[in-house]
Amino acid sequence: MPGIYPIIGYRDAPAMIDWLCRVFGFARHAVIDGDGGLITHAELTLGADAVVMLGSIQNDTFGLRVPREIQALTGGVYVAVEDPAAHYERARAEGAEIVQELADNGFGLRYTALDPEGQLWGFGDYRPAPPSA
Repeated sequence: MPGIYPIIGYRDAPAMIDWLCRVFGFARHAVIDGDGGLITHAELTLGADAVVMLGSIQNDTFGLRVPREIQALTGGVYVAVEDPAAHYERARAEGAEIVQELADNGFGLRYTALDPEGQLWGFGDYRPAPPSA
């Protein structure tokens, strides 16, 4: 298992959990509801080894914003999948905003999409090798 897990803040985390599961095929592993419809903590999985954590953006000390609010990207999440072509077709059919079409970029077959709040997601078959112990 990887030892690094992306954490993403969303304005409408409940809707984004539904969207990520429907469009990108994530599964709910843990979802902890907070007050007023906020998500305190959620873990979504994809396959046997991909985990992303997310929650509702609140007025906290981090000053988190979603890309659509600041009209800029500051990073993204890449997820290795077994069949990038099938994953791409599912995402396209479900209405994901594809920003880089499915292609071999020298590091395997991959594509890139934006979610409704503007977070950048890449999916492909390249799997970086962790340093050996």
